Amino acid sequence: MRTTRHIGSASFVISLISVQSSNTLHVADRHRRAATHCIPPLGDLLGWWPEQSASWTAGFVTPRDLQTPHCTPFRRRGCNSHPRRLRQRLAIWVGLMVIGLFIAPARAATSEEHTYLAQLVAQARHDTLAQDRYWHILLHYRPTLFGGVTSEQDDPDFFLAPQGKTDPQTELEATLVAFFSDQLVGRSKQPAQCAFVARYQWLREQLQFDDTRLPRQRCERFDRWVEEFNTDGVSLIFPTAYMNNPASMFGHTFLRLDQRGQTEQTRLLAYTINYAAEVPPDAGLEYAYKGLFGGYQGFFSTIPYYLKVREYRDIENRDIWEYRLNFSEPQIRRLLLHAWELGNASFDYYFLKENCSYHLLSLLEAARPELRLTDRFTFWTVPADTLRALIEQPGLVGHVAYRPSRSTVITHKRATLSTEEHQWLHRLIDDQGLARTADFGQLPPPRQALLLDVASDYLLYKSETDREQAASFKAGNQQILMARSALRIPSPPFSVRPRGGSPEQGHEKSRAGIGIGWRQNEWFEEVNVRLAYHDLLDPEAGYTPNAQIELLGLAVRHYARRDQVRLERFTFANVLSLSPVDRLSFSPSWKVSAGLQTVRQERAGVSCRYCANGNFNGGPGLAVQTDFLRREVWFGFAEVDVNVSPAYVYDHRAGGGGTLGLYADLSERWRMLASTTYLHYPLGEQSDDWRASVQQRVTIQNNLAIRGEFNHRRHDNEALLTLHAYF
Repeated sequence: MRTTRHIGSASFVISLISVQSSNTLHVADRHRRAATHCIPPLGDLLGWWPEQSASWTAGFVTPRDLQTPHCTPFRRRGCNSHPRRLRQRLAIWVGLMVIGLFIAPARAATSEEHTYLAQLVAQARHDTLAQDRYWHILLHYRPTLFGGVTSEQDDPDFFLAPQGKTDPQTELEATLVAFFSDQLVGRSKQPAQCAFVARYQWLREQLQFDDTRLPRQRCERFDRWVEEFNTDGVSLIFPTAYMNNPASMFGHTFLRLDQRGQTEQTRLLAYTINYAAEVPPDAGLEYAYKGLFGGYQGFFSTIPYYLKVREYRDIENRDIWEYRLNFSEPQIRRLLLHAWELGNASFDYYFLKENCSYHLLSLLEAARPELRLTDRFTFWTVPADTLRALIEQPGLVGHVAYRPSRSTVITHKRATLSTEEHQWLHRLIDDQGLARTADFGQLPPPRQALLLDVASDYLLYKSETDREQAASFKAGNQQILMARSALRIPSPPFSVRPRGGSPEQGHEKSRAGIGIGWRQNEWFEEVNVRLAYHDLLDPEAGYTPNAQIELLGLAVRHYARRDQVRLERFTFANVLSLSPVDRLSFSPSWKVSAGLQTVRQERAGVSCRYCANGNFNGGPGLAVQTDFLRREVWFGFAEVDVNVSPAYVYDHRAGGGGTLGLYADLSERWRMLASTTYLHYPLGEQSDDWRASVQQRVTIQNNLAIRGEFNHRRHDNEALLTLHAYF
């Protein structure tokens, strides 16, 4: 049974008071009303209206009491017009009149609380607090297309008024009313002062609450929560992209609550604030659809940092960047207050817009409302862009730290080994007992230590990523550690320099280009644009190496000889991941693309010079990295290819084949990509196709590059020179 606070010495209990309109206060317990078939709230029967004088008369009822619908969404049809309902109301009214005869001495105290409530409501209206930016931040209100606002928060229990999602004034007044009650509200089931501590603190500051007239309630759960964090600072954490999970292809952001006295060694013990979608296991294709269109609920959570590091760095092999935010103690306090409130909230999760990074910005705005970060993201939110938005704020970002993934550390340590040491490493991984042999002992102790450290790192990595043989890898690592402890020398410091720089140093996500070219003895001009994100030839600084994600790109050409303008190609998605393999690491590469392009097709009786062709292509592959010149990645794919176009017999063809290719860094600003493809189509129009392409990119500056390419298809050759700008 819920515990409620009595008003004065009255023997009846007044539960949650909500606001029915901007001019009318009602006492409302939505669940209780549903259970009693929409009996009107007690406040309606007592006639508590803010526009009345400060004193009230028990039993005062207006005609509006019997006309205004007070039922919840669970009400029965016609619940306010049924004659029996009217008789029930009158019976309750008469009963309260009788009760009033026996509680007359308590009316003064009760009247005082409601007088003070009316004063607070009047002052809040006078100060237009419901239109204040900070109130809108706390309730996550955003302007609507046709005027007004609506909250991006989607849990009904986050609001204390039925219209609170779209009416800031109603919600503010309902919040004030709820502060006079200890009715349990929200998903956390606490009194309003404790469930919505940020609202209480802000309204207390704005309205200067009198504790003798509105007593403060003890919020022990919140106090213990804050005390456990012992927060002295806040850091934004950015794990880089993870290509094997669609939700992580663009990276991720969350907050770390840095503790007082935290050191480099102890910061793993701090807590984090994370926002993510609640996705069932093995969601399959449903994941893509619901992720794009808000089919999942997103929630805030607090998780120890070492668990997040284990997930991202050790299992998913993602480098982690840590950005210390220069927040003052009051700003940290405001962030924690609102973070606690968000335990009562949920949001419809949209992969492209309202994602992990977007709602994290709203939490930072609660700490520093002058930031106005969410205003910059109208249609989509890319984690790296939110990071740039923070860095652009003068003085906001302080110290930056880099935490390389375990696989990155292994790769860099292996690069320091000689050929003989590489052989020893492979043997140690296969047979840990070799660490105690005389032959291994002949190596210099520092080199023994390095080899054992690398072997231990690798076995730990495999124990995290290979569940079937995890026990075997852990047992092998124990033997390596025993041999390592016998050396009794410390491991020398080993620093890893991030390849390509930090994420905020990368080019902007969108790209536009103008170019001139030649195709089939005809000159053309081209204008192209791509909304997101990065391809293999784009400047790589700040982006995941060996990865490509292109979304929503198109190119329009003007062919000079025929004076014709046409859509040359449209890219819905073009995603490619190259994972170089070696003796210690094996991860498949893969690619998938869908879009529209123009083709030239000739057969007996039909000549299609430039025909639109819908295309889907994808398949698995392998990649190998070498360092003959600077850095080269060789790759091969087995793929399926489907085409739909009037250029083909039966308007389609489907088949498969393979691609071989290479991309190489010829200098820091010059990259080359070459590939050749053979495809055979046994379905639809039976034919085959051979293609070849050579492309080069030279970076002029971070957001400006020039690209030249030559493409060959059967009966079709073209050359193109393009200037690209990123924005």
